[in-house]
Amino acid sequence: MLAYILIGILECDEQQCLDSILSYKEVVEAHILFGEWDIVAKIEVDNPEDAGTFVMENIRSLPDVKITSTLIVAK
Repeated sequence: MLAYILIGILECDEQQCLDSILSYKEVVEAHILFGEWDIVAKIEVDNPEDAGTFVMENIRSLPDVKITSTLIVAK
């Protein structure tokens, strides 16, 4: 299943944070954004529970991440 993660980061090196996110095998692609959110990441996992676990254990644990919002693709 696919999901998009909107990521808000603290003031830091955005490229370094993006590179950290891209290092996970679950991340299909990720980009730096303009606007309310700083980074968007597209992930592919088996189920919604795996998406939650991935976000909690890998994305939210990054020191520069302050907030996330996960959008699970319906179709």
